[in-house]
Amino acid sequence: MSSALTLPPPGFTDLTVEDQIDYVQALWDVIAAHPEKVPIPAWHREILDERLAEYARDSNEGIPWEDFRAELDS
Repeated sequence: MSSALTLPPPGFTDLTVEDQIDYVQALWDVIAAHPEKVPIPAWHREILDERLAEYARDSNEGIPWEDFRAELDS
């Protein structure tokens, strides 16, 4: 992060909490518009590798996403 940035930006603390949340969401939307530029931490990759290895050992474990989602919605 550049040391030239003032945190929070000028005027941010004058906003309502709702507007602050909207501001932060808008910033995230700008970042998320280019997911290929968002770095993936090594520990995220390690967790994914572990989970894929667990799945490879027993692919019958777990439930399909659609079933899981239906359980969440009920």
